[in-house]
Amino acid sequence: MSFSPAPVCAGCLEALRPLPDVRACELCGMPFEEAAVLQGTTRCGACLAETPAFNRARSFGVYEGTLRRLIHLLKYERMQPLAKPLADEMAVTMESLPAPDLLVPVPLFRTRRWRRGFNQALTLTRGLARRTGIPLDKQALRRRRDTQPQAGLSYAERRRNVAGAFVVSQRGRVAGKVILVIDDVMTTGATLDACARSLKTAGAKSVYALTVARAKRRLHPVDKKRAVGES
Repeated sequence: MSFSPAPVCAGCLEALRPLPDVRACELCGMPFEEAAVLQGTTRCGACLAETPAFNRARSFGVYEGTLRRLIHLLKYERMQPLAKPLADEMAVTMESLPAPDLLVPVPLFRTRRWRRGFNQALTLTRGLARRTGIPLDKQALRRRRDTQPQAGLSYAERRRNVAGAFVVSQRGRVAGKVILVIDDVMTTGATLDACARSLKTAGAKSVYALTVARAKRRLHPVDKKRAVGES
């Protein structure tokens, strides 16, 4: 029997698999097999309909199975030691992105952070900073208002929910820098887009995004029409 320093068996960690090496959207990283795409393009339908503010987003794996369970243990059961092996996987995925000057976690609103007891994005970012030696700035971005949970919202509703929710605390923290924004899960990319928009408005040179997992995109019927260019 093998053991792991994380609060799960080594077999669970060994079972983790990265996203398959298939053709994917150049911006959000969604595999073309899972996205609404226009033939002959390098971008998925959603990114063609509305270009995200981030320069590129990548994720280690798909938000399902063992990876989903481990993220839930970290996020909702407070098993923070899981952040290290998850951050280790993120560090490998990070090699496909330009080297950043700064790591910035997606912030939680203070009341949600108080209820949860910690910010899982910050915990993951700390693990990534220790692994890579890249500086972390947990105060660069601030969530200035609480937002309703994104789960259950359509693509358009998610974007409206987080629009203007993030603000840069001090322009000098990010101006002229290549920023890597860190979160646990990417679904539609609305949260990462809102963060990137604020960072670029404050003068960031470029903004990339990295998550442990990405959900398979399931668009609301109205959003499906938008994603393939229909009115």
